[in-house]
Amino acid sequence: MMNRALQITGHNIAITPAIEAHIRNNAEKLSRFRDDIVGCRVVIDAPHRHQAKGRHYEVRINLSVPGAELTITNEPREDLYQASRDAFIVARRQLLAHAARQRNY
Repeated sequence: MMNRALQITGHNIAITPAIEAHIRNNAEKLSRFRDDIVGCRVVIDAPHRHQAKGRHYEVRINLSVPGAELTITNEPREDLYQASRDAFIVARRQLLAHAARQRNY
């Protein structure tokens, strides 16, 4: 189900097969925590390189689950894979927190 609902977009960066595989793997892991994920949109942004700071990557994740739209953003990282991993860790926490809130109502 996650494969149909997953969209990966790059701004100022080409999405290579390796990047896509990494994102798909992390997104698939999210479905272990919630099997009712309706949609997942991942946007990888590589703002223009700063002379002193180098290139940083931002990963934003929009998750659609019944009753909510969850948006995950994180601090830019110099390593794309680290930025992605950190964003998916936050997404997992938000999914679990949302599920807990739903159980309490």
